[in-house]
Amino acid sequence: MEIKSREEIEPRYHWDLSTIYATDEAFVEELERAKGFAAQLTAYQGKISQSADALLGYLKLEDEVYVNLSKLANYAQRKSDEDTRISKYQEYVGQVMSLDVAISGAEAWFTPELLTLDAADMEKFYAQCPELEHYRRSLDREFRRKAHTLSPGEEALLAAAGEMAQQPDNIYSMFADADMTFPDAVDAEGKTHAVTHGSFVPLLMSSDRVLRKSAFEQHYSVYGQYRNTCAAILASQCKQLKFYADARKYSNTLSAALDGTEVPEQVYTNLIDAVHRNLPAMYKYTRLRRKLLGVDELHFYDLYTPMVGDVEMTFTYPEACDLILKALEPMGEEYCAIVKHGLESRWIDVYENPGKRSGAYSSGSYGINPFILLNFHGTLNDVFTLIHEMGHSMHSYFSRRTQAPRYSEYVIFVAEVASTCNEALLMQYLLKHTTDLRQRAYLINYFLEQFRTTLYRQTMFAEFELEINRMNERGEGLTADALNELYGRLNREYFGPDIVLDEEIKLEWARIPHFYYNYYVYQYSTGYAAAIALSERILNEGADAVEDYVNFLSGGCSKPPIELLRGAGVDMATAKPIDDALRLFDSLVDEMDALTQ
Repeated sequence: MEIKSREEIEPRYHWDLSTIYATDEAFVEELERAKGFAAQLTAYQGKISQSADALLGYLKLEDEVYVNLSKLANYAQRKSDEDTRISKYQEYVGQVMSLDVAISGAEAWFTPELLTLDAADMEKFYAQCPELEHYRRSLDREFRRKAHTLSPGEEALLAAAGEMAQQPDNIYSMFADADMTFPDAVDAEGKTHAVTHGSFVPLLMSSDRVLRKSAFEQHYSVYGQYRNTCAAILASQCKQLKFYADARKYSNTLSAALDGTEVPEQVYTNLIDAVHRNLPAMYKYTRLRRKLLGVDELHFYDLYTPMVGDVEMTFTYPEACDLILKALEPMGEEYCAIVKHGLESRWIDVYENPGKRSGAYSSGSYGINPFILLNFHGTLNDVFTLIHEMGHSMHSYFSRRTQAPRYSEYVIFVAEVASTCNEALLMQYLLKHTTDLRQRAYLINYFLEQFRTTLYRQTMFAEFELEINRMNERGEGLTADALNELYGRLNREYFGPDIVLDEEIKLEWARIPHFYYNYYVYQYSTGYAAAIALSERILNEGADAVEDYVNFLSGGCSKPPIELLRGAGVDMATAKPIDDALRLFDSLVDEMDALTQ
């Protein structure tokens, strides 16, 4: 596809940022006004613990600051992403970030002062000022973590150490993204191909096995050279997590990480246990993959290439829009009407242009419509990306429409549920309406890969992250040899006896940036399992299930995420959603086997 300049692309395929600010001048004017927020917030210091009215005034101001700062950040970042080469918008982003830091500093006193109040004081405040009831859940969350909040001086010390705590992630990012280079891979015809972080997985998807093997070996040869450096960086990440968990009096790093999002530790351990129970389905999958690829030995560089490779599905953007609307019909008239409005009202920046940010995302903030960035080229994956990001946007739309600013943002634990539920509905629609057996096999291959890479592989990542933190908590050294041994054992357990445990794969831990995100990866797996369960319920039960689901989307953070999902019919405090999802995976492996006989 030809890459046109932004000016050559029809405006209807650009997002409309005038719904945030009509002009750049309006943005600059609002930014100047917002610079006064820090002083306004600081003016409440010493007062919120003395007066219910002062506490209410501060919280209302905090809501106003959140709404305005979010709008400023969205406008600046969206404009910058249209063409990252334009320094004016990079400067806008920098100015908003500086303002955000200043406002964070101006609020740092609030929690320590609030926690000087006890339960009796708060009940007196609620009685004196009934409007404060709106903020009770938000305030209760602060008090719930009182045991883990330190004195003002200690909090200031921890805050000052915050930049230092970010260094493992920063060092890894600079090392991996800026300094690390890889030798070229060579294909079956002797042609060379550049190996980069971005090209690595696409090379592994190639039908040329010589190229796949070469890319795999060249990529990991470099990580092998720096294995001790990578281990030292990852060990420092575990040490800083333990430092903060100990300082805040948590029993372990997992407890410290999950407490902020109100997720019980059993959710994490249930996930790992459930996936272990369902490993035979993955072993069946690797046997089938070896058979369909026609190889004597299946290697880890064979896991990404399609098992059905002679099918091509392409779509124009209007065709993609029509397709997702049909796939989402089970969600009911209101949901589809909002999606249609978003597609027609320039929520979406559709096509790639020089300088545009790569990838895809959904963004937005309170008081404005969602925005979706795409780089649409017409592949099946692009259609799934469109419906995925629209799922995020619909979640945000319903939450912000229903909840006040304080409770309008959902926590990261549920962030991938709505997007993945949309994808599952699209897949089920495509499977239902295709009559071509090869195309059906191609679609099932796509579906199976989502299960393999999201539910199985991300859970393996989660188990690895848990184990290395436990090793560190026990005082064991996180050497490259120890990490390789653990990672190799997990790959053998998860992928079974029908795949060769290549020495290179033992180094994969060194290339995963998510291990610096503090117990983040498990949420990909739990979110996927929840989404599969919700999509099945919507398809099987209809209107009642849709109503429960929309209530979940509308919940924001007004309740703990486990309660919100439970209201939609999915209990992530149990293993049932994971077991059910992996039974579907098992049945799809069987169907794939039957289709390719």
